[in-house]
Amino acid sequence: MTAVPHPRSEAAAPARSGRRSLAVALLSGALGAAVTLLATRQRWAEGTATVAGGAFPLTAKGSDVTGVPAALAIVGLAALVAVFAVRRAGRLVVSGLLALSGAGIAAAALMTASDGSALDDKAAKVSGDTSATVHALGHTGWPYVAAVGGLLILLAGLLALRYGSLWPAMSGRYERGTAGPRRTARPADPERPEEIWKALDRGEDPTGA
Repeated sequence: MTAVPHPRSEAAAPARSGRRSLAVALLSGALGAAVTLLATRQRWAEGTATVAGGAFPLTAKGSDVTGVPAALAIVGLAALVAVFAVRRAGRLVVSGLLALSGAGIAAAALMTASDGSALDDKAAKVSGDTSATVHALGHTGWPYVAAVGGLLILLAGLLALRYGSLWPAMSGRYERGTAGPRRTARPADPERPEEIWKALDRGEDPTGA
């Protein structure tokens, strides 16, 4: 005998999927942005420049090499928050921006992982010779850490695109033009200015009219 699925169980399945995907997206998006910003502050490249007949050590942080990952990490973090402020088509657009931010971070980090131009610029400034270059050029693994951060943000964006319709939106009290029953405002005490300000903040008439 074939068991008939309970309607309540079928209705609860999308809600569970929405909660799980929301938790994963929030965690991966926030973690990805933090990892990316941390990685861009670390040393990505190192080498030596010849100055006055001697070797002068030089290093370049991720932010010296490229500013794209850090900028996109901030954009991605803002998009992650904005997902809950919009609905329907707006949520799809913001989710797409979130995914593109992550993809852009990963691409920029990988493309500049072996770039030595930032060190060459520093060598030119230190030596006073515009044609100076860096010797014994080496690179660290931090660009790849930044790329991992970008992939985490990309994952958050893909989850938002797939399951965003199941996620909650910002409370209606913060949305303009939301129709709904309103409580009858109690007139504010004119002797207590804080009550007047609270009433105005709630969008109520402090006079109770």
